[in-house]
Amino acid sequence: MMGSNEIEYLSEQVLDRGFEFDSRQNKDLKQMDIESRGEKFYGASSEEDEDGNQSLPQVASSSRRGLEHCITSPVGTERNPLIVGDEIFLSRSMTGKREFPRQDTILDRLSERAKQLITNLVKIQNDGTVEVDIEMSAYVAPELLELQSFVESTVSGSLSSESKKSVPRLQIVILVVGTRGDVQPFLAIARRLQEYGHHVRLATHDNFKTFVKSAGVDFYPLGGDPRVLAGYMARNKGLIPSGPAEISVQRKQLKAIIDSLLPACTAPDMETGVPFKAQAIIANPPAYGHVHVAEALGVPLHIFFTMPWTPTYEFPHPLARVPQSAGYWLSYIIVDLLIWWGMRRIINNFRKTTLKLAPIAYFSMYRGSISHLPTSYMWSPHVVPKPSDWGPLVDVVGYCFLSLASKYQPQEDFVQWIQKGPPPLYFGFGSMPLEDPKGTTDVILEALKDTEQRGIIDRGWGNLGNLAELSDNVFLLEECPHDWLFPQCSAVVHHGGAGTTATGLKAGCPTTIVPFFGDQFFWGDRIYEKELGPAPIPISQLNVENLSNAIRFMLQPEVKSLAMEIAKLIENEDGVAAAVDAFHRHLPDELPLPTPIPVEEDHLNPLQWFFLQLGRFCCAPCGGV
Repeated sequence: MMGSNEIEYLSEQVLDRGFEFDSRQNKDLKQMDIESRGEKFYGASSEEDEDGNQSLPQVASSSRRGLEHCITSPVGTERNPLIVGDEIFLSRSMTGKREFPRQDTILDRLSERAKQLITNLVKIQNDGTVEVDIEMSAYVAPELLELQSFVESTVSGSLSSESKKSVPRLQIVILVVGTRGDVQPFLAIARRLQEYGHHVRLATHDNFKTFVKSAGVDFYPLGGDPRVLAGYMARNKGLIPSGPAEISVQRKQLKAIIDSLLPACTAPDMETGVPFKAQAIIANPPAYGHVHVAEALGVPLHIFFTMPWTPTYEFPHPLARVPQSAGYWLSYIIVDLLIWWGMRRIINNFRKTTLKLAPIAYFSMYRGSISHLPTSYMWSPHVVPKPSDWGPLVDVVGYCFLSLASKYQPQEDFVQWIQKGPPPLYFGFGSMPLEDPKGTTDVILEALKDTEQRGIIDRGWGNLGNLAELSDNVFLLEECPHDWLFPQCSAVVHHGGAGTTATGLKAGCPTTIVPFFGDQFFWGDRIYEKELGPAPIPISQLNVENLSNAIRFMLQPEVKSLAMEIAKLIENEDGVAAAVDAFHRHLPDELPLPTPIPVEEDHLNPLQWFFLQLGRFCCAPCGGV
């Protein structure tokens, strides 16, 4: 059975581009000697603050005094929230409380086979990938599949009812970790929430301060550097990092992010000194401490994200590669667990030192999951429909676009170049670092020559197109809003970031995705399944032949026709309005929430019960954690 050092070593690397579940091999874990490497990288780690940083201010009790009220409205209705009276009622779909019957026969069998779950189901390969072997794990898989069926039948069948409730005007903090493409849809939501009278603070990396403030939204800096984070994920392709320095870099980045979350929710404005205390939190999953801050403050938390993080049978976790469809649902559970096991020291130090909360046990209550939280996914249901096994806590709201085109003034020479010939192709990899920017540029130039097309090359963070001279059929570009640029293009080639993918589809552009890591592979697969572009080309496989073939595929009239059809569907959606409506709908009846009460075992749902039993079994030899 894997030791804690070994699991933490593996778990740390889930935070890179992901890992692969591969059932074609069945190698012995003992051949890997992972535990010794885990000791090497984690020997200095402890429950205490290893960097010697001072703890942040203690959490003060929350107050409901002075709350006003606002209105929300369904998508597609006319609204002017600024001129409506203070006391308005919202028709809200409420999830009814249901008790989960104790499934002793299922869960007892699972707890007895906890060791087999770890040793037979999850194995580590010599290339650093994780293998989840559904077919070979005959001792465990039937029980897991039975548990999946039971959870689906109970959770998905939650009761709902309509009730009238007032929606308070709140101080809302939005916690976003990621690149500009991650921040942009949250900025659109922030602006719409402000229209309803909420006071919104968007907390993200200092790199995006000007971007946020220029949109008229309050900014607060989070720790971490998105350039460092993106570089780490691009360099480390598997679970085994390239060296000890990589572990140190990532841990420092994560710790800086987590340590900045509480002041982002409670500190006065850094420039004006105006007091702020969050009465509700919106966050994306990579802001990993969000649920702990919400618990300490006693305020509601709503998760928004651009890629799936809720278990489903319909497709695997974007950070996983699962060759067997039977493993799709399980891939989410394993990713959650590995992330939690890898971060628990940082999280528990944060809980004890900063939030004054009790630490969380090794397996306690399955703290890695967001399945118990209201969650809204920001993509069009016409691109990825809501899975049938996602319950009423989960919404697919549509793409959340931030309109930047209307304020953009292009350079005259760029406008003239566009008008000189047929619509060009776009090439850009956004925030992705490139190991060989010149080589990648050469591939693009040769492919354009081979296909006799014009092209726009966006430099991005990877310094693409850094050449002294270019032919007349190529234009080098920096800092141009995609919602202005893409409608000028015949097709687009990019890294597959969720926001860039969304904007390309809205513009009716056939798309080739060149994924680097993470959910970029997921979006590449979705584009290919919808016949809106060719199969994705991983950056390591980008060459002249592959890119030329991809360009020819995109320029087929039938592909353009399909792209225009999906563009019309997306044009008729208002994802931002749906996102705000979902946030309002899932607010609790009373704000702020009281201090959470420990959950009694008699009221655990099956998934919570399973992981509690798993923790007791695995931790019994060492007296618990």
